[in-house]
Amino acid sequence: MTLLSLVGTLFPNGIAHYALGGVLIGLGVVTIYLATGIIAGASTFLESTLSYVSDLSRFNRAKYLRSRDWRLVFTGGIVLGAAAGAVATGDFGFTTEVDAWRLLGGGILVGIGTRLGKGCTSGHGVCGVGSLSGASLTNVATFLLIAIGTAQLLAVAGVTP
Repeated sequence: MTLLSLVGTLFPNGIAHYALGGVLIGLGVVTIYLATGIIAGASTFLESTLSYVSDLSRFNRAKYLRSRDWRLVFTGGIVLGAAAGAVATGDFGFTTEVDAWRLLGGGILVGIGTRLGKGCTSGHGVCGVGSLSGASLTNVATFLLIAIGTAQLLAVAGVTP
């Protein structure tokens, strides 16, 4: 099997939109880092926006309060970017065969994982790996190994959405 046929098999709709998304994400995190010196991890950005509605000390750290306004814009931009993509493509449907309880459970586990790993895949995977951070390289390798292992175990067990 040639590399071209493998790419065609893995990405039957092409790779251009994935490549464009990667370039845009890269430009975004570089812009944020150069402008502020802050690594653009989505979990931390989301956590900082909770300082608007929560009195818990973990959400009201000085570094969050100083930068929460533009972090709120960043977090909103994630949502608006998805909306703009839907408008541009005309695809407004979110479809999945996964049960709602599994999505909720998965979301909770991901949230716990971002706290245990001290960041999420965007912070570690995009920014940390790009800066050759040892902790981020370890975290991303762990994310991938656990995800691949879980997917394989579920497939063997016959679990379907």
